[in-house]
Amino acid sequence: MKTNEIPARLEAMRQFMTEKNLDAFIIPSTDAHLSEYPPKYWESRKWISGFTGSAGTAVVTKEKAGVWTDSRYFIQAAEELKDTGFDLFKMGQPETPDMTDWIIEQVGSGGTVGIDGLVYASSDAKSLKSKLDSKNINLNTEFDPFSVIRTDRPEIPQNHIFTLPVEVAGESVKSKIERINAELKKLEADGIIIVTLDAVAWTFNMRGNDVEYNPVAVAYAYVSENETVLFVDPDKISEEIAEEYKEQGIIISDYNNVFEYVANLPADSKVCVTGNKINWKLLQTIPESCKIVDVPSPVDLMKSIKNETELEGFRNAMIKDGVALVKFYMWLEKAIPTGEVTEVMIEEKLLEYRSQQENFVGESFGTIAGYAGNGAIVHYHATPENCLTIKPEGLLLIDSGGQYKDGTTDITRTVAAGKLTKQMKADYTNVLKGHIALATAIFPEGTRGSQLDVLARKALWNNCLTYWHGTGHGIGHFLNVHEGPQNIRLEENPTLLKPGMVTSNEPGVYRANQYGIRIENLIVTQEYRKTEEFGTFYNFETITLCPIDTRPISKKLLTKCEKKWLNKYHKMVYKKLKNHLSVEEKTWLKNKTKPI
Repeated sequence: MKTNEIPARLEAMRQFMTEKNLDAFIIPSTDAHLSEYPPKYWESRKWISGFTGSAGTAVVTKEKAGVWTDSRYFIQAAEELKDTGFDLFKMGQPETPDMTDWIIEQVGSGGTVGIDGLVYASSDAKSLKSKLDSKNINLNTEFDPFSVIRTDRPEIPQNHIFTLPVEVAGESVKSKIERINAELKKLEADGIIIVTLDAVAWTFNMRGNDVEYNPVAVAYAYVSENETVLFVDPDKISEEIAEEYKEQGIIISDYNNVFEYVANLPADSKVCVTGNKINWKLLQTIPESCKIVDVPSPVDLMKSIKNETELEGFRNAMIKDGVALVKFYMWLEKAIPTGEVTEVMIEEKLLEYRSQQENFVGESFGTIAGYAGNGAIVHYHATPENCLTIKPEGLLLIDSGGQYKDGTTDITRTVAAGKLTKQMKADYTNVLKGHIALATAIFPEGTRGSQLDVLARKALWNNCLTYWHGTGHGIGHFLNVHEGPQNIRLEENPTLLKPGMVTSNEPGVYRANQYGIRIENLIVTQEYRKTEEFGTFYNFETITLCPIDTRPISKKLLTKCEKKWLNKYHKMVYKKLKNHLSVEEKTWLKNKTKPI
């Protein structure tokens, strides 16, 4: 994006604000479904500011403009916001003002702040309104300025949907709806409004191509004992799928009809919603006579616990991904000494090798290939204009993933491109120690991810090192690569880790302008042992299949148990991949997985 276009866009926004008597306007990163990665139609924060990271909020006032984002994007945002008229506000830093406090200071008593209620989470809108009301500032939620000032705005995607057979999904739509209604009874609710695209996709065994990397379709749903309605553009659904849904008792209604439908829910209905997963406009549409049951989404929890068919699909996807990665890393090892490998070329080669695998659909996110100092930018993305050439020295961090029809993958490896320093080796080994500590954790039923997070950080903390991102996020089954409600991070999350949940294990360390290190596998929570006196204990099954580079390891820093885990992991990688490889590839893998 050309930064010289941003000042003109800012001017157009301020002109719109003047016409509508707005003193400030807040632009979140989300869409009408509160997506982390929205369709391009809703990429308004990116368009207005020029900042392309996946998380951040822009604010425009009459005189100033700013973007608030987290530590993953500090370096990227500083570069992209340069000379745009937007200031960077680094969230979590002591000198950074709270966004709402800053807005209040800019606007003053009697002013008006605008948001588009269609793309603002209702929980956030309520909190904002409460703070503004206390300072005699009005909140206007009616306007979408981008429908006016963005003349080149893309359309809402019109791509066709497809459905997963029970042989892939492991459960019919009818069964899922029955289970959702059973959960609603426990909550004493009559129905649930499903807003997020991955939850709609999971409920209806539906997939689409409306969002880059995430196989979802733009849709809403309402599930109740009386009827189940899927709100989606009818042109996206084939006659065959429409008939399939009809046979399962599902009503198809136009996408935009959701507001009229919700507005006409029966009086005194008890409607289940999740405050941070329903937009303000839709929440306000619920009749006042209805009772709102605001709870964590029961659909999200059900979706996060994978059935045996889904887990087997994940394991199959890991074999295909592992084969592609063996081919890729063999190529990389030979190519680096030629001096012709760039970060962009790495992304292209990974896609090439994954594309050769059966049931490959696409990447699960944009590949992060960061060499040297670029590896310290947590969500770095190389372009032909900014990419580095890989030299036979230092560290190269590669975070990538694939979408297969039977599973989603997400893996990070940091590899030695050549000669390494002692500091690099020590840092790498301490990250590996943290990865192993989490991978080998045994914990009682009822444990939360926040209670395990320290395991991945302890070796780094012992050396006064840390990282600022989470240690683990949930993964969808041929769905979004980032999925809740479970995670493993320092911040408290009440969601318990349960058998069948697939989560990432990805500690790291990042030295600005020097290098970044991250080692990531996917892990499945499983039952470990039942005891009479102390209850049930869980542990993790590691399912990612790719060698961990042993060249950067400082072996003296590893314990016998840690070496044993690494050797056992590598033995499993070789055993599960060898029959899918050529003789040359098998020989290479045998060498990369030999015991240390």
